[in-house]
Amino acid sequence: MVRVRPGVMNNSLYPYLLFWGVGLLCFAAEWLHPAHPIRYRSVLWKDLLALGLYNLSFLLVVQVTDRIPIPQYLPVALYNLPSVWKLLLFYLVEDFGLYWVHRLMHTRTVWPVHRWHHSPTSLYWLAGIRATIPHIALFNLTYVAALPLLHEASGWVFQVIMVEHIVRNSWMHLNVTWNSAWLEWVFVTPRYHHIHHSSAPAHQVKNLGALLTIWDRLFGTYYNPDRIQGQLSFGLNERVTPARLVIGL
Repeated sequence: MVRVRPGVMNNSLYPYLLFWGVGLLCFAAEWLHPAHPIRYRSVLWKDLLALGLYNLSFLLVVQVTDRIPIPQYLPVALYNLPSVWKLLLFYLVEDFGLYWVHRLMHTRTVWPVHRWHHSPTSLYWLAGIRATIPHIALFNLTYVAALPLLHEASGWVFQVIMVEHIVRNSWMHLNVTWNSAWLEWVFVTPRYHHIHHSSAPAHQVKNLGALLTIWDRLFGTYYNPDRIQGQLSFGLNERVTPARLVIGL
């Protein structure tokens, strides 16, 4: 479910306790400042099943992707770079890769592996957990490809990444409303990402960024959330059997 440095907290319940701790905070935020009305009783059980599938799929995927031999491309001159700078480099490379992988998923050929993620008609913090095995594999490749940048980095760096990755997915899909335009000059926010989940086809190829908004601005996929009038609707505009959605066919 989460990325952990080999040998660090592999047998710990900490990542799972953190996930549900964040989840409780998200529920509280959504109850206080909801962006859209949600009937949790009708959607929560589906996403709990999706969470179970995600955990099993992730454990399977990392057994393959983590064995991909990525050559050490960090220049020797940067080996002694402070860990915080290595972390920043890692995030720039990983996020750049995530943007292009996400953009690839919205091409006609690769769309089937990603559309389950767009199937929720109610968007809230747990709805973003829906992901097929190919979806997880493609996204995990960006982590693996950026990992050499953390050569000899301090152990705390990997714990920061683990916590941030847990928080990010819940944060992006959070059902809250607030004026976050100032933050969106740098970071993806819930209202920014909700546009991408809109059922309007034109919106689904916009705001593809995962952490930083700069890639959308640079490569022509930025959509200003302030342009949205009224409530967004979510979900697919096509009929697909549940089995095909989950498998990614």
